[in-house]
Amino acid sequence: QVQLVESGGGLVQPGGSLRLSCAASGIIFSIYTMGWYRQAPGKQRELVAAITRGSTTNYGDSVKGRFTISRDNAKNTVYLQMNTLKPEDTAVYYCNAQTPRATLQYWGQGTQVTVSS
Repeated sequence: QVQLVESGGGLVQPGGSLRLSCAASGIIFSIYTMGWYRQAPGKQRELVAAITRGSTTNYGDSVKGRFTISRDNAKNTVYLQMNTLKPEDTAVYYCNAQTPRATLQYWGQGTQVTVSS
């Protein structure tokens, strides 16, 4: 059974930081491309960041220079360090795992991030 369990969301003031974690089980973590997506109310789900098995990273334009994705294959965990948060970063953040050719894909349940003063 595949499980992706996110943690680390919450309420933070503008300019603050949060670190999201996603612990994976039931997959050969090291071969999967891991990603973070987000969905704000009334908007489509969008890519935030992704990291391949070779640690090549890709970021959405709105988060470049502020967010950093990383992975620890020994812990089957992917992280998203979010700095200089803005109110427009408010969304539910979802962890995603997919095989290199995207033949298999899994989602976590999501964690809420709210940026507000």
